[in-house]
Amino acid sequence: MQVRRLTALAILPVVIAGGAAACSGDSDSGDSGNGSAAVLSVGIGEPKHIVPANTGETEGGQVVYAIFAGLLDYDKDGKPYNVIADSITTDDSKIWTIKLKDGFTFHNGEKVTSESFIDAWNWGAYGPNASDVNSYYAQIDGYADLNPEDATQTPASKQLSGLSKVDDLTFKITLSEAFSDFNTELGYTAFFPMPKAAFDSEGNITKEYEEAPIGNGPFKIKGTWNHDTNIETERFEGWKGTKPKIAGLNFRIYQDLKAQYSDTLANNLDINRQVDTSNLINAKNDFGDRYQMSRNSSFQFLAFPVYDETYAKAEVRKAISMAIDRDQMVKTVFADTQESARSFISPILPGYRDDTCGEACQYDPAAAKTLYQSVGGPATIQITYNADGGHKEWIEATCNQLQANLGITCQAQPETKFADMLTKVKDKTPGVGMFRLGWIMDYPSMYDYLQPLYHTNGSSNYYGYSNPEFDRLIAEGAAAKTSDEAIKLWQQAEDVLASDLPVIPLRYGQNPFVTSENVKKADINLFTWVDPYTVEAA
Repeated sequence: MQVRRLTALAILPVVIAGGAAACSGDSDSGDSGNGSAAVLSVGIGEPKHIVPANTGETEGGQVVYAIFAGLLDYDKDGKPYNVIADSITTDDSKIWTIKLKDGFTFHNGEKVTSESFIDAWNWGAYGPNASDVNSYYAQIDGYADLNPEDATQTPASKQLSGLSKVDDLTFKITLSEAFSDFNTELGYTAFFPMPKAAFDSEGNITKEYEEAPIGNGPFKIKGTWNHDTNIETERFEGWKGTKPKIAGLNFRIYQDLKAQYSDTLANNLDINRQVDTSNLINAKNDFGDRYQMSRNSSFQFLAFPVYDETYAKAEVRKAISMAIDRDQMVKTVFADTQESARSFISPILPGYRDDTCGEACQYDPAAAKTLYQSVGGPATIQITYNADGGHKEWIEATCNQLQANLGITCQAQPETKFADMLTKVKDKTPGVGMFRLGWIMDYPSMYDYLQPLYHTNGSSNYYGYSNPEFDRLIAEGAAAKTSDEAIKLWQQAEDVLASDLPVIPLRYGQNPFVTSENVKKADINLFTWVDPYTVEAA
């Protein structure tokens, strides 16, 4: 699930060194209705996509969150509240009725209606479109008809039978199985609406729309997406929700987090969402009160291509995990701005348990080396990481630990962009080896940390992991009548992960961020995004 995302950042996050300086104006105190006349700049990495039905990573998600709005959103504690939805109701957790608030429009004036959601979800669910968030619609009835097991077959339908329009402001969702957490899931960006203008006569998203999406949120695209440079937005005066306090956000794209830090210090970038590891110890002295910390839901881990014979043995994976000193890494590389992870879900969630990884996540270099040698672990391993996310220091430190503790050669291999790395691992490109990933929740549920990352058909299962017992427990939990029953089953599924260890839990993150002198207030939320509604210019 939105690999709410697979995160590019070390969460630390992502992004280009070039681009225009921040365009910050003076606050217009007399403009209480429309807010400041300032445009503030935000550092991001190059997104893969910026339309809701095809965006499954943090950087694109930041842009989507600013220019679109969904049925609901989440407060600072992860609790959902309605935005476009007037009500979301069900009697059985299988058939859901959505009533929309009247008066919301897209940036081109088109009204937000039931069809705006139905059309967007149908596109994302249609297998041949190869949406990065396709599996998020799998719970809706009729999904199988849009996604035949044989991908070479033409799907039986292009529309989900579980979506039905009642009227312009009401639609029904029928799930294939009851899912008590479904209403919470609807705040994920994959469930945002799109206008008729997004699609051509064949129902395909146009290339023009991909480059300049027409949203329905508080900001609208100004011009088009300047790849590897920036994405400019301006306040949408027709927005009916909470009014932004600035005139626009300029998302500046970086390949290097250090450049973001330097630009923010020079007041050439206004918001650096995640301080790079090398500057964490300097940030307080450099920025004073403009260096801040907030909670996020990130989970950082190393993944194994389990389809590769090199890493096919669980014992090899366990030995590598035991050879990593998480606590030392948190202290020396991350200056205690992160927390060691020895479980597979975030501590902020109901159902979290300490140390579910067990022995495999306890640092024991002697036992690790003995195990590694006894099962014939490879003499050389590679860890691939995205160079645009502030990962170089900790990946190299990890390699150093593995070399010292296992007596092997470890190569830290950078990939220029996060999007490029995702494409390679998704395509199972040879030579990638182990690779780092991070996850930010799409919505506050254990299901969101387990199903997309580890289910056989999970949207972000880039490592080829498949265990029928895990899949069964995930499905039974989703169909449970109460949240407590679901959590018990999902905890059992997490125990299966701890045994198989397709990934190594490493760290839980926070948002250590800095702002320029042009910023009065900025909030970085649980998803590592700038909150577009609360940011203020100085």
